Amino acid sequence: MLINFNEKQLPITLLIHIIYILKLKLFPLCLLLFSFSCSQEMSKLDVRNFEALKAEFVPDKGQTLVINFWATWCAPCVKELPYFEEISKAYNRDDVEVILVSLDFPQHYESKLKPFIKKHVIVSRVIALNDPDSNNWIPKVDENWTGSIPATLIISNSKYKFYEQTFTKELLLHELKTFLN
Repeated sequence: MLINFNEKQLPITLLIHIIYILKLKLFPLCLLLFSFSCSQEMSKLDVRNFEALKAEFVPDKGQTLVINFWATWCAPCVKELPYFEEISKAYNRDDVEVILVSLDFPQHYESKLKPFIKKHVIVSRVIALNDPDSNNWIPKVDENWTGSIPATLIISNSKYKFYEQTFTKELLLHELKTFLN
């Protein structure tokens, strides 16, 4: 079957067909590269001891840090996690940065923590705390902390407040606003 094109239609039609063919051929390659880059990123879990984590407790000038201690096995932690994620998405990182400090066991990083981060598309920075001497580092976070989670620090250049509780969305936003105003 022959299709008749005038001289002006031919280049446009050929271009459309070439783009269509390239899309079909390149889509699997793009998908493969994208999934590889995601898996590469996930393989680089930031694991630190407490001394290295402590450096994150200093906000940049004008910045507020929201540091949440949590674990995948902690139901109240998982329940409040979307509220922290909303903050990460709503604010510029230079103004408010959310850091999720996972207390998952090191033997579960690959089998539980990384799949959880990927499944829930966590955008906040996640740091796995691998420091078995919790009796030493817990009072350095807050002298009254019993060690239970979830627990959260909100830090600005002029304020530092520790919360050993589960947040509702409304309460978390309220507390954050006291640091921003």
